[in-house]
Amino acid sequence: MFGGGSNGNCLYWGRREPEFRGIVVVFAWVSLHEKQLRSFVDLYSSLRWNSIVCHADFLNAFYPERATSLAFGLVSGLVEELRIKPCPVVFIAFSGGPKACMYKVFQIIQGTCEGQLSVDESRLVRNCVAGHIYDSSPVDFTSDFCARFSLHPTIQKMPGTSKLVSWVAKGIASGLDGLCLTRFDSQRAEYWQTLYSSVDLEAPFLILFSEDDELAPPQVIYNFAQRLQELGGDVELVNWKGSPHIGHYEHYPIQYRAAITSLLEKATSVYSQRIRQLRERAGMEGMHDEISELICDLQKVAVNSNESLRRVAVGPSDYFFLPSSAEHGKGQESGSLQDERNERSIYLPTPPSLSAHSLLGQVLFDVCVPKNVEGWDIRFSGSVNGQPIASSRRHSPFNGIKRNRRSRL
Repeated sequence: MFGGGSNGNCLYWGRREPEFRGIVVVFAWVSLHEKQLRSFVDLYSSLRWNSIVCHADFLNAFYPERATSLAFGLVSGLVEELRIKPCPVVFIAFSGGPKACMYKVFQIIQGTCEGQLSVDESRLVRNCVAGHIYDSSPVDFTSDFCARFSLHPTIQKMPGTSKLVSWVAKGIASGLDGLCLTRFDSQRAEYWQTLYSSVDLEAPFLILFSEDDELAPPQVIYNFAQRLQELGGDVELVNWKGSPHIGHYEHYPIQYRAAITSLLEKATSVYSQRIRQLRERAGMEGMHDEISELICDLQKVAVNSNESLRRVAVGPSDYFFLPSSAEHGKGQESGSLQDERNERSIYLPTPPSLSAHSLLGQVLFDVCVPKNVEGWDIRFSGSVNGQPIASSRRHSPFNGIKRNRRSRL
């Protein structure tokens, strides 16, 4: 995943421990030499944060294609790591690091760069980014930056191959001012606009600078911080005096460590709150889906019930008569008025009526009315209110026992 590089770019784990609170991604440039870089990695490790180092080549700041290639390698590795164990991520930029790689990382995860991540991958990284730290940064890459960079004391004092970088910068400053003018000016607006858009990640900012820094002048830093605040960013400025470019930790170790610790703790809190809100939102969406499904099921049941009732319905004037439970216990006469008064009635006020010519009417008639009545002894046993009441008795071994013959309906 990490551990190599190409074209002068390096991408590797600065420190990786099994137990950690989060990951810091260090965007370094040639102005940050190896000894300084190691001291920062040790600082983050002491606070239990693993670190990924993205050390960009000098030319990345002038060729966006190189910066984009390095940014894709970084984001791809970060996605794989976050899939295994999601955690808070803090971006830390030094000197020209934002221009050499970091602003391209923002474009990739925000979907404004060619060859975008998938929606899920982009969402994963965005949800994990919980803080930004700028140390002696961002640097404004204007047309005269090459000359200022090559002549800066910090660059002149750097050992080894950094002197070669200074010579290259002098060559660009003296002979390729037109290149600087055309390329820098065309990219400058995109560069700053992308840094401003990082406010959309809803993560706090810590900006560390010095009034004596010539590569990252205080006015540039103040303007950047003010613009972030206007866009709704949570910005903290820490200003020191007398410390050189990327030399704040060396001159003010206690104050520097306290500022870094505060931002990392805030990032952890921001990440925890964000994950809690995402889980609550997912729970509410799941509950909404369950309620919607329940309502749909109830509607289906209601429709089916209405259709069933419409098939078997009686008129508002019809009654069902059920036999009283007392008639069998006391052996009352079937035709008596008292027995008729003990009948219980149920009224079903459904609008449709039951037709005798309907299918259900024919079925009920065939079941309830006997087709063969031979052998039945039918006589009039009396009358109630002038109306005759018919009683039937069939020849059987129970002729001596008076029983009620009723339809079970």
